[in-house]
Amino acid sequence: MSRSRPMFPARRSLIQRIVSPDVLAPLGVGVLFLLAWDAFVQISGLPPYLLPRPGLVLQTLIDNWNELFASLMVTLQITVVAFLAAAISGVGISVLFTVNKWIERSLFPYAVILQTTPLVAIAPLIVIWLKENTFGALVLCAWIAAFFPVVANTTLGLNSVDRNLNNLFKLYNTNPWQRLIYLRLPSALPYFLGGLRISGGLSLIGAVVAEFVAGTGGAKSGIAYQILISSYNLQIPKMFAALLMVTSLGILIFIGLSALSDRLLRDWHESAIKPES
Repeated sequence: MSRSRPMFPARRSLIQRIVSPDVLAPLGVGVLFLLAWDAFVQISGLPPYLLPRPGLVLQTLIDNWNELFASLMVTLQITVVAFLAAAISGVGISVLFTVNKWIERSLFPYAVILQTTPLVAIAPLIVIWLKENTFGALVLCAWIAAFFPVVANTTLGLNSVDRNLNNLFKLYNTNPWQRLIYLRLPSALPYFLGGLRISGGLSLIGAVVAEFVAGTGGAKSGIAYQILISSYNLQIPKMFAALLMVTSLGILIFIGLSALSDRLLRDWHESAIKPES
């Protein structure tokens, strides 16, 4: 006698995820924060140009959706290009570090210097040097912000291979490139994905900071320009609406990269295996 299959398993799984503590707990904190914000504005009597109520921010977002969304897409384009460049270049340089330790000793300190140098200090120079290519300047600034986490995490993963497995590969007379492809890179995948989650948010931050410095306006302006103009004109509800869009985009980037990490690691790595209930 065959077992009956549950109806709509995908829908049931989605409902279980929505009502899980991982979703309900932060959602509850967010609702409490909004209620406290709204109550504080009402009790204190602050005018909208100092601190608008959440409802006014939402209404402003709806009224200015086309303008703000178009600017957000410009920022998203810069973020995606910089993120992909950081991911590809970070993995390539990490592999180079692993192949030759002298290269790692010589260049890794400069990667640290690049990370610790304030972006707001060097972004104006980059914009001036690449004044004929504003988009390239913005991407370069965002890449600087997103580059180091990928390099640091991937290099750590490549250097953290299990010694017994490495000796086993040597026992079978594998060459260094075979050990790199079939042992080091798969072992470094969790570290690489962890670096991507950090890099995704930093690429968005780098793009916004670069847009602040560049001060580009017009039809191709990013979301940072909308924030600046709104603050100059004391359109604080609109500024909060733009900030809400940037924050939401950052959350979506993190959720997407976390989902990708779970998808790639769920069948074999401890960090993605769900505990049995």
